[in-house]
Amino acid sequence: MSASTETYGVGVAGVGLLDRERIIARPGFNRWLVPPAALAIHLCIGMAYGFSVFWLPLSRAVGVTAPVACDGITLAGALFTTSCDWRVSDLGWIYTLFFVLLGCSAAIWGGWLERAGPRKAGFVSALCWCGGIVVAAVGVITHQLWLMWLGAGVIGGVGLGLGYISPVSTLIKWFPDRRGMATGMAIMGFGGGAMIGAPLADILMNTFRTETSVGVWQTFMVMAAIYFVFMMGGAFSYRIPPAGWRPEGWTPPAAKNQMITTKHVHLRDAHKTKQFWLIWAVLCLNVSAGIGVIGMASPMLQEIFAGSLLGLPELRFADLSKEQLTAIAAIAAGFTGLLSLFNIGGRFFWASLSDKIGRKNTYYVFFLLGILLYASAPWAAGIGSKVFFVAAFCIILSMYGGGFATIPAYLADIFGTQFVGAIHGRLLTAWATAGIIGPVVVNYIREAQIAAGIPRAQVYDFTMYILAGMLALGLIANFFVKPLSDKWYMKDEEVAAMQAKTKAAESGPTGSFGIGTGGFDGKALAAWAVVGIPILWGVWITLQKTFVLFG
Repeated sequence: MSASTETYGVGVAGVGLLDRERIIARPGFNRWLVPPAALAIHLCIGMAYGFSVFWLPLSRAVGVTAPVACDGITLAGALFTTSCDWRVSDLGWIYTLFFVLLGCSAAIWGGWLERAGPRKAGFVSALCWCGGIVVAAVGVITHQLWLMWLGAGVIGGVGLGLGYISPVSTLIKWFPDRRGMATGMAIMGFGGGAMIGAPLADILMNTFRTETSVGVWQTFMVMAAIYFVFMMGGAFSYRIPPAGWRPEGWTPPAAKNQMITTKHVHLRDAHKTKQFWLIWAVLCLNVSAGIGVIGMASPMLQEIFAGSLLGLPELRFADLSKEQLTAIAAIAAGFTGLLSLFNIGGRFFWASLSDKIGRKNTYYVFFLLGILLYASAPWAAGIGSKVFFVAAFCIILSMYGGGFATIPAYLADIFGTQFVGAIHGRLLTAWATAGIIGPVVVNYIREAQIAAGIPRAQVYDFTMYILAGMLALGLIANFFVKPLSDKWYMKDEEVAAMQAKTKAAESGPTGSFGIGTGGFDGKALAAWAVVGIPILWGVWITLQKTFVLFG
């Protein structure tokens, strides 16, 4: 069997370009080429976090220099109007659709992804995400909000879900020795997508802006083209290891580690176990606390510290002039940027640390340390310690990101790797739930506190204690996560039948087969440079904004 004309162990005859059997790795393939492929996709779909950069320009798409408002227009009217500018609140529904559709599509098509393979899933993700942005551009040109919702929100949201889970199972199988680190590298990209995309979008809008256009639809088209190239490059770079493959020189952990199974649970059975729902609660509660803070980070810093941010501690928020409000808004933008960096870095740091201390212990750290930090935030605000307050929330956001990156490895430990991508997809419904719970808790409690006459500097105190309580519930759920009983695992014959199509040719049941070796050779370094250079550019832009916070 010739490796130059056939995939390793499976002939190409009768196998489509996108099929799973087509992408089984051959001898000499370097596993370090897979994380850059995953990053290429995640960095593109991660722009979902940064879409708010378009809201203000789109809110004056008709008026260009100032919004053209129509009194009494309803949301239904806004969907079809061509003469009135859209309100930011109407556009914000796209953000909601993103994450609702992400969770739903990941849950619905996760099983298909496991059968079809990451290349086909990545390909469809690119079509949906980039095609959705193009449809949204048409919506801007024709000034039809429903097209914006359909394109970016619905079609793009499906692309988000498929793109988000496409590399998870593959990376865990390529890095059984470093599960957390591998998924952390990819999911770090989703957190960093806005860090690159938002400043790029700003540059493009400024380039295309004219007296008759705010430059958004042109920006959509250019970014869709750029993202399509990157996502296709990532999708076609995916490879999967043959069944039975393991890294050269690596042996599975000793059986005494009860929290890491060597068996597999079928997708049809995973949600029937209490462990699935306990881990669902663990993710939901960790994310609910963090996502509530992300949405209110800027106003929270401004209202709590007010004049202190300008060296005028005697001035409360209500006492600030228009110019002073503008100044502290710029400082708060630096705070938001700093939180973004810790969100991204935490995804890699905590997921990698979980390889050393275990997934369950990592979540214990998230919850125990998070409870302490949330509960102490009102104290830091009370004594006016900006440094402690900022440091506390940087750590909190690192654990928020770390929770996303660690959960796929946690699932692989408990349920095995055969269906981990699909199980992860179903678990992401916890994210959709948290996206409602977190902001509602923070926003509504804040409004109630203000209505009750509580000073602005203290309106978040009660919220912090509520969020600490959420983490306490998460701590309890994590405590009850135990290894599954044998009745839930598939029989060896069933697993063997599923893996038959990806068996390595003329080899024993396990081994490296000459695959996965090479480390950071020239080809791997080039692949990492393609995704690494945009990441470094985004970090630099973010740091420039962050310097204002401590300037």
